[in-house]
Amino acid sequence: MNPRGKKGVFFTAMVIVIISLLGVSYLFYSNLQNREAVHNRISTMNNYLVSIEKNLPRQLYISGFRAVFSVESRITETGNFVSDINSSLNELFFNGTIYSEPREIMAGATMSDILDSMNSNAEKVNAVINISDAQFSVSQIDPWSLRFVLTMNLILSDRENLVRWNKTEIVESFVPITDFEDPFYALNTNNLVTNNITRTPYTTFGQDNLSAHALNSYYKSSAKAPSFLDRLEGKTSPNPNGIESFVNLNELSSQGIAIEEKSAIDYIYFSSNDPPNTHISGMPSWFRIDNDHLADYNLA
Repeated sequence: MNPRGKKGVFFTAMVIVIISLLGVSYLFYSNLQNREAVHNRISTMNNYLVSIEKNLPRQLYISGFRAVFSVESRITETGNFVSDINSSLNELFFNGTIYSEPREIMAGATMSDILDSMNSNAEKVNAVINISDAQFSVSQIDPWSLRFVLTMNLILSDRENLVRWNKTEIVESFVPITDFEDPFYALNTNNLVTNNITRTPYTTFGQDNLSAHALNSYYKSSAKAPSFLDRLEGKTSPNPNGIESFVNLNELSSQGIAIEEKSAIDYIYFSSNDPPNTHISGMPSWFRIDNDHLADYNLA
């Protein structure tokens, strides 16, 4: 082969190598761009998921509060306790109804409302959210607060099918019972006397602060008494998370309600029970306490 032919072959080979390198470089750059796009999408979606998880306890708080308020309103309206508080709260959370009756206050606070709100925000990042197997419950782990728990399977996916999260979310929120009224008072006085649940400022009792405690119908924890959730069902049995107050009988009398000479402990007074009781010297004339509670208030 002559020198000129050899040079032609060499340059042809060089061109092929350069074109190949350019092709590889283009593919590498293109893949790098795609990977960066996916990485950015994952970061955006993950940040959105974090914002959802931060906001859900607040939304659950609002839903739980409104559901309990709805239960108390219905108790007052009908003069009847609810038969199953968990069932009633579930119906309110998922359907916005109680005993199939719509409650306007639940608008914007049901499970479907929460999902709609999340998807409305998800549209801003071109994503969609689906929820399945949602479960809602309420309990008390102490006398003074309600614990709401929402468990659900949450799927967050990109509309372009680039990324997808599928996880079980367990959300909890705590609502203080001091936001509510004691249904025992309203139901047993035909709504003439109500009593907001106010935790007593006293940790121990002497005659002076016992008088203030009783006159204000403050509440103290007591394992002998029903819990707040029990009270919504009309139960008077003891509960480790129980609370109790003294009924200020002057308030009942001022509303024309005949008063009884029995222990003024609320769940006893508003029941058919009438255990042995006594009047305490120096206390208001109406004040009586059953023997089983004397030691609880340093009276024994």
